[in-house]
Amino acid sequence: MKQQQTTTQQGWRQKLLNIWFLLQKELWSLWREPVMLLLIGVSFSLSIYLAGSSLPETLHKAAIAIVDEDQSPLSLRIQSAFYPPYFVKPALLALDEADAALDAGRYSFVLNIPPEFQQDVLAGRSPALQLSVDATRISQAFSGAGYIEQIVTAQISEYQHKHRSNTTLPVELVLRARFNPNLKSAWFGAVMELINMVTMISIVLTGAALIREREHGTIEHLLVMPVTPAEIMLAKILSMGAVVLIATALSLHFIIQGVLQVPIEGSVLLFLACAALQLAATTSMGIFMATIARSMPQFGLMMILVLLPLQLLSGGMTPRESMPQLVQYLMLAAPNTHFVQASQAILYRGAGFAVVWPQLLALSLIAATLFWLSLARFRATLSKMA
Repeated sequence: MKQQQTTTQQGWRQKLLNIWFLLQKELWSLWREPVMLLLIGVSFSLSIYLAGSSLPETLHKAAIAIVDEDQSPLSLRIQSAFYPPYFVKPALLALDEADAALDAGRYSFVLNIPPEFQQDVLAGRSPALQLSVDATRISQAFSGAGYIEQIVTAQISEYQHKHRSNTTLPVELVLRARFNPNLKSAWFGAVMELINMVTMISIVLTGAALIREREHGTIEHLLVMPVTPAEIMLAKILSMGAVVLIATALSLHFIIQGVLQVPIEGSVLLFLACAALQLAATTSMGIFMATIARSMPQFGLMMILVLLPLQLLSGGMTPRESMPQLVQYLMLAAPNTHFVQASQAILYRGAGFAVVWPQLLALSLIAATLFWLSLARFRATLSKMA
C-alpha cells in the first residue's frame, strides 16, 4: 500500500514536471514571436489609452463656425456663448464659404444668423436661424445640435428680458451620478476595453500557439514524448493565461489608474481572480477553435464570428436588459456575460466577494465545461495525427 502511494506521488510529480517544462517551452516560443509581443504591448497600452481618451461620448471641443450676417450686439452675444470644453472658439465664415467648409469636414456645425436678426427679435417676430450639421460625425451631431439650440435660446431670452430668468418649479429634480460623478467617458471606455482585450488576446495567443506548432511540425515531436494531451493543453493554457493576466495587471495599474487617472473602487486582487477564471474559459476556447481551423487565416475568420457576439451581447456596450429575452438567456452560457458583470461590480462599484460570487461560480462552471470539450477535441485531433 505504501509503495502504491509512493508510485502515485511520483506519477503526479512527473506530470507537474512535464507541465512545467512544456510551459517554459511555450513562453520561449512566444518570446521568439515579435509580432505577438507587439500585439500584446499595443493591446494593453495604446488601445486602452485611445479607448479612454480619443472617443468621448459627450460633446467635447466640437468645431463650430458662425455666419454672422447681422453683425448686431445680439449676434455677437451668441458668438461669445460658445467656448471650451464643449466647443472650440467659433470661426467666422462668409455665407458662400459655409457649404465648402462642411464638405471639407473642417467643422461639425455651421450656424447662420440672418440679416436684421436682432431687429426682428425686438419687434416680436420669430426669425429663423439655420444650423447645418455634419451628421457623419454621429458621436457629436445629435448631442451638439441640442446644446446649440439651448445656448442660442438662452442668449436670446436673456437679451430680451435684460436678465437671466429663474423659473421656480413646484418640483425640484436633484441629479446624483453614482460611481462616475463627472460622467467621464474615459472611466467607462478604458475599463471596458481592458475587459475586451483579456478575451481577445487570450484566444489569439492560445490558438496561435497550437496552429504554429502544427504548421512548423513540432506537434509531431510532442507525440513521441512521454506527455499526455492534457499536459500539453494545460501548459498552453497556463502559459498564455499567465502572460495575459500579468499584462492585465500592468495595464490596470499604469495605463488606467496612472495615465488616465481612473479610480478603481474595488479589490484589484478580486478582479484578477475573476480575470483568471475568464482566462481559463477563453484559453480553452482558443484551443478548441485552433483544432477546427487549419490555418491562421481560418482561425482569424472564426475569431470574428466568436468575438462579435461575445463583446456586443455580453452587456459591456449596452445593458442586457435592453436585449431580447432569448438573447439574454443564450448569453448566460458565454463567459463574457459573467465576466463583464463581475468586473463592473468590482471596479466601478467596489463590490466584494459576497456580491460577485454567483458570477465567479458561473465562470468556473463554464471554464470547466469548455476545458473538457477542448481536451476531448484536442485528443481526437492528436489521435488522427499519430
